[in-house]
Amino acid sequence: MEILRAENISRIYCQNAVSLQALHRVSVTIQKGEFAAILGRSGSGKSTLLNILAGLDKPSEGKVYIDGTDIFHLGEEKRTLLRREKIGFVFQAYELLHSLTVIENIRLPELEANADYVGELLDALGIRQYGTCYPDQLSGGEQQRVAIARALINHPPILFADEPTGNLDSKTERIVIDLLKNLAEKYGTSILMVTHNEDLVKDADRVIRLEDGEIDNG
Repeated sequence: MEILRAENISRIYCQNAVSLQALHRVSVTIQKGEFAAILGRSGSGKSTLLNILAGLDKPSEGKVYIDGTDIFHLGEEKRTLLRREKIGFVFQAYELLHSLTVIENIRLPELEANADYVGELLDALGIRQYGTCYPDQLSGGEQQRVAIARALINHPPILFADEPTGNLDSKTERIVIDLLKNLAEKYGTSILMVTHNEDLVKDADRVIRLEDGEIDNG
């Protein structure tokens, strides 16, 4: 059963009276519980596509359905609510608040989150011992695990990850990818990750290759 469907997504930017096409009629479907990866070189349009699929940016044309809802048919307030309920997002730069502890960062999207579930995430990601620490006291890999836990706190059916290992060394990036795959299997969360690294997509259920703003079916 599908959790996400995008139909004929195009994105055109205008700069100095010049039109730049970042995406051209891209269609993507993600199944529930699937770990899929969008692979492409820098400038291929993969982050633009991810932001549109997550409702963070609007397409110039095309439609995106999440759990059967046309997200761009919604008003801004309802789309924000849908993102909060249906989507988790992991950024390359972690985006943690350094004035909050690990647990406080994780609970930020859902202050009334069940304590047992918070503990379960801490254990699943191997960061329980850092619960009262602050982000500056953690390594890059540990901070990224906190960011993943925060993205999962609302039990989202789909998790988007934008170059989630871009700031990590090769050993730590492998750990993070294995964690994402295990989380997909444990919680049934669909995961869509974008990366330029061929080595990171070997364990994905499916790889979608993007080249110059179009799906490469070759």
